[in-house]
Amino acid sequence: MSKNDFDFNKALEQLQAGQGLTGKDGVLTPLIKQLTEAALKAELEQHLENDNSPNRKNGSSKKTVKSSVGQFELDTPRDRDGSFEPQLVKKHQTKLTPEIDQKILGLFALGTSYRDIRFHIEELYGIEVSEATITAVTDQLIPDLKEWQSRSLDAVYPFIWLDAIHYKIKDNGRYVSKAVYTILGLNIEGKKELLGLYLSESEGANYWLSVLTDLHNRGVKDILIASVDGLTGFPEAIASIYPDTEVQLCVVHQIRNSMKYVASKNQKEFMNDLKPVYQAQTKQAAETALEALDAKWGKQYPLVINAWQRKWENLSVYFNYPDYIRKVIYTTNAIEAVHRQFRKLTKTKGGFPNENSLLKLLYAGILNASKKWTMPVQNWNLALSQLAIHFEGRLDGVLDI
Repeated sequence: MSKNDFDFNKALEQLQAGQGLTGKDGVLTPLIKQLTEAALKAELEQHLENDNSPNRKNGSSKKTVKSSVGQFELDTPRDRDGSFEPQLVKKHQTKLTPEIDQKILGLFALGTSYRDIRFHIEELYGIEVSEATITAVTDQLIPDLKEWQSRSLDAVYPFIWLDAIHYKIKDNGRYVSKAVYTILGLNIEGKKELLGLYLSESEGANYWLSVLTDLHNRGVKDILIASVDGLTGFPEAIASIYPDTEVQLCVVHQIRNSMKYVASKNQKEFMNDLKPVYQAQTKQAAETALEALDAKWGKQYPLVINAWQRKWENLSVYFNYPDYIRKVIYTTNAIEAVHRQFRKLTKTKGGFPNENSLLKLLYAGILNASKKWTMPVQNWNLALSQLAIHFEGRLDGVLDI
């Protein structure tokens, strides 16, 4: 046995002494090295047999290779005329398997910091990776992200939720706040689907118009109900692209905004009087309660009452539907849950050096979160039958009946 051959007896002694199979100084690392080098030598032999030129072996070169069982020096055989192209470990390849990349991407998708990723990789595989290496690995997501952002979408979505979340991104040497526009849809099967992420300088109805135009260009021809926050001009922006879409303003947003303008000493009483408005069983009952709210508080808080009256057409859409549809559309909670996941991913980041560094992290998080979106929402078949009646003809051709 050559001194470089894997010694099974020695390996057994190392295992009995508590040495690990993988990672730094792993028992299996010399075996993987030996098998890899043997395979490369066999590749060279085959190459020389098929080579008609007077070619021959020409020693070997060394390079450090990272593998899932540890890091080792690999002797790569060479030929005289340099025509040998190894396939198992290519000339510039420094990783033996994609497992390390997958582990880095998995940790990245959980929002793990680069420093902690480096620690975990070294602990698992005994390999030191630089931040530049981690960036290069995670940059593999960018082409997939671009493809995902431009993919074709379904023709009809019964529900969509639209909202924005803000992050600090470096721009011309300084960090500025930018808005990430998020669109969450509920498809015809009742399953959640993130339709897109868009990045802009700030949140505004004008930019939402361009986002909705992009949705239309990607194949979305009809949206039954859109649930949005109270941004001025939002319903009008939606109507310009999807004129038949019913727009429900988020009631929770409206309540929060209202309470900002109510004195703290009156907030509990005001809230008790407001509940009959948004918790009413019918739209008529809600309007009666809103009139009572105006009669009692209108002179003291005209700004608040006027806001409810002015937006009432879009705040009251959910009263047209039974409870199991109301719960879905009266608030933007569904998309805020997605944003909570985003915040978990980004909580260790004070800011981002560029737009791609943010978007690839959010995309990785989407891939992770969407694995759980396998079941339709509760009572979906009932909801769909109600929608088919309410929006007569608009689900024809997309329902499998």
